[in-house]
Amino acid sequence: MSKSAIVTGSTSGIGLGIANSLAAAGFNIMLNGFGDAAEIEKIKNEVASKHGVKTAYSPADISKPADIRKMVADTVEAFGSVDVLVNNAGIQFTANTEDFPDEKWDQIIAINLSGAFHGAKAVIPHFKKQGWGRIINIASAHGLVGSTHKVAYVAAKHGIIGMTKVVAIEAANDGVTCNAICPGWVLTPLVQKQVDARAAEHKISNEEAKRELLAEKEPSLKFTTPEELGALAVFLCSDAAANVRGQAWAMDGGWTAQ
Repeated sequence: MSKSAIVTGSTSGIGLGIANSLAAAGFNIMLNGFGDAAEIEKIKNEVASKHGVKTAYSPADISKPADIRKMVADTVEAFGSVDVLVNNAGIQFTANTEDFPDEKWDQIIAINLSGAFHGAKAVIPHFKKQGWGRIINIASAHGLVGSTHKVAYVAAKHGIIGMTKVVAIEAANDGVTCNAICPGWVLTPLVQKQVDARAAEHKISNEEAKRELLAEKEPSLKFTTPEELGALAVFLCSDAAANVRGQAWAMDGGWTAQ
């Protein structure tokens, strides 16, 4: 029987890149995320036809534990099993700590950290029962180092790495691994908005704004791509990675090596 993967926040950006990579490796895919219904249907059909796998879509709100439990149950119903969980869904908001809105803190922690916990909690019993499973948490370079104005995001991503270690240790004898991927800058629509804002503020070209953004953090001066992150996720699901456990794997152009 073919294996199946849930990828949260997979209707665009990093999540969609990972979903496509896992589909190319033969995994059936449960997509999840917000967006236009027709566009999501198009994505679902494209992933299925391109890679010859089954796909489904869950509208689960990752800030709601009941929605997450239903998404896991729906995956088992659609594909016969759930074998991989990629906790990718996340949001961002920036402000000084003293100005950070309470509701934004709560929202970011709920989606970026608590959502990953509830997802892991829901899939682990299935993984243990079948003696195989992979949890991949998409953390961030900000799970390893801090940056100004990102108190909630940095706290959540540091928390994800701590959670990754605990789950990995607990499941060490159950055929289940749990690891985190820590991307640096990825040119998603969210990051492109930051580039556009920098270009407008400093009256420079978009390409110059990209270089400035990268130069502040990444010696490589290159964006990590969703496809590169997807390839790493596929490796972490492979037999070769069976003893990679509780790791925070940076793919950040040298950001955290400094």
